[in-house]
Amino acid sequence: MAKKKKHDKSLMKQKPELNEETKEALRLRAIRSKKRPEFHRQEWFRFKRLGDAWRKPRGLHSKMRKNLGYRPAKVSIGYRGPKKARGLHPSGFEEVLVHNPAELEGINPKTQAVRIGHSVGFRKRTMIVEKAEKLGIRVLNKGA
Repeated sequence: MAKKKKHDKSLMKQKPELNEETKEALRLRAIRSKKRPEFHRQEWFRFKRLGDAWRKPRGLHSKMRKNLGYRPAKVSIGYRGPKKARGLHPSGFEEVLVHNPAELEGINPKTQAVRIGHSVGFRKRTMIVEKAEKLGIRVLNKGA
């Protein structure tokens, strides 16, 4: 079995062209994300049927709504990330959802990357990946 070389261009992932502000914003977002708590629904631990997906606490006597210290953290604007980094993939690319090869035409490979829709079948997925490689566009979920 032949080993693939690491410097082979087909294996290298494209990197976005970012200005210094955006690079710094992505770095800060990563730091903030590590510090950000997990937000759970009120009393998610008590009843399995609730699940732990976030829901705003609305009860009249709700301790969580009142922000009492011994209760879990509540979603608030203070946990938000830097404005320059919002909506960007962790790699720095802007994500564009694609369902067929024709939708690859208007994409800027320097700043945008493609995510293939989950309902796209195998045949069309391979067509999209091949065309993206020809155009030099990064596909974020090739194997999914």
